[in-house]
Amino acid sequence: CKCGSRGNGVKCMLKFYRVLACGLGIILCALGAGGLPAGEQALAFDGAWVRALPPGMGMTAGFGSLVNSGDEPLELTAFSSPQFAAVSLHRTETVDGVSRMREVPTLRVEAGAAVELAPGGYHLMLMKPKSTLKPGSRVAIEFTLKDGRKLLGEFEVRKPAP
Repeated sequence: CKCGSRGNGVKCMLKFYRVLACGLGIILCALGAGGLPAGEQALAFDGAWVRALPPGMGMTAGFGSLVNSGDEPLELTAFSSPQFAAVSLHRTETVDGVSRMREVPTLRVEAGAAVELAPGGYHLMLMKPKSTLKPGSRVAIEFTLKDGRKLLGEFEVRKPAP
């Protein structure tokens, strides 16, 4: 751009403003002042793990802590993994001394709160693995929010504690 040339003043100014806008956008994103909608990536998967499968077993479970560090509640409505035919959320409940596992259609994680996925409580049921899961390998699980956003969690395959 030759700003000193005749007739190029408007073009030079437009180019300058485009460069300035891009620079400001980058700075604002780096400072966290723009970019992602509220609640985006606010869900962390702490200590996320999947129980290693014994030979011949067609299902396993996923555990860990789902932590919402955002300022809005998050409602999880669907679960999937490319490594399993189906993933669903369940909760183990004891009623009249009898332990029963029931599917839970949604899970709400309040702003600034955590929900534990643990044996004997909420947990992910992972059905029909598409390949052998070995301790130390990773399982990708996608969580769909009520508003349609999708979050990806990575779970480590572990042997259960004795």
